[in-house]
Amino acid sequence: MTEFKAKPLVRSWIKTRQLALLVSLDDARSLARAAELNGLTQPAASKLLREVEATFDEKLFERHARGVIPTWCGEILLRHARVALSEISLAHDEIAAVKSGLTGRATVGTVLNPGIHCAPMAIAQVKRRFPGILVRLEIDSSKPLVEKLLQGDLDMLVARALGPSEANGLSFEPLASEPHSIIAGAHHPLAGRDDVRLEELAAQGWILPTPGSLVRDKLASLFVERGLPFPANIVETDSLPAVIPLLRMTNMVVPLPSDTVRQYCETGTLTVLYRALALDIGPFGIITRRGYKLSPAAQVMLQALRETAEQVYDIGPAALCGSPSD
Repeated sequence: MTEFKAKPLVRSWIKTRQLALLVSLDDARSLARAAELNGLTQPAASKLLREVEATFDEKLFERHARGVIPTWCGEILLRHARVALSEISLAHDEIAAVKSGLTGRATVGTVLNPGIHCAPMAIAQVKRRFPGILVRLEIDSSKPLVEKLLQGDLDMLVARALGPSEANGLSFEPLASEPHSIIAGAHHPLAGRDDVRLEELAAQGWILPTPGSLVRDKLASLFVERGLPFPANIVETDSLPAVIPLLRMTNMVVPLPSDTVRQYCETGTLTVLYRALALDIGPFGIITRRGYKLSPAAQVMLQALRETAEQVYDIGPAALCGSPSD
């Protein structure tokens, strides 16, 4: 068996503009378009690509009918290139923040319910203690948030437990489970009944998260298991401010944790039609990149999330600060 020996890598050979070109090539799948996006002529872009390929002694892109497609080695380099460019961008933002009198930046992604309760409380705590820290909060479903964390666009998440494909690169600290119910406007024809069956709800209009979200995938599986057709009358949105008025104005239903809309149920605006929806979506918790050192501002934000979660979800310190689960 022939032993493979990698060509020694000279770090100074890999320049930021080369990494930017690789990412643009992957996004645009066209050398001409990638050159344009980076302010280069096509011959100059071709030269930069050849230089990177010579550095790694590997073909990184191949030409196909659909345009240029990354090779297996190209995919590996692209994954790291995106993270490197994101880190450079974050460094630029942090330096700009320091120069403008701030004291750092923390970027947090969260799924819906912690985004309404835990995350705002943690941010308020940080701002009381360190008003100079710039905090950016992004609310989305778990899958796109994990992708952004892996790419370096976020410092930490409050999101769902990891799948096997992400677990190697990330650490997970469990916080709490979040059982879902089916919520509707208080005026809904089925409101007030305590014997509503899922079969009765299948034909209703549904408000659902976008395809690929964990909740939607699990709901689809539940319908299949029950032998029910998946709803055909659908509005897709991940925005709670859009969901609430839709429930008020229509007879649509939505799968949500009841805690998320507790205040609307208490005031008689919304109601729970079907409790304990068996979606088995697992607990949510704090997710960070394994082996990545957070900035001082991000460390402050992480600790605030832990302390706030202990109050909101009644979790003891041992559960939060022990060895992260994979």
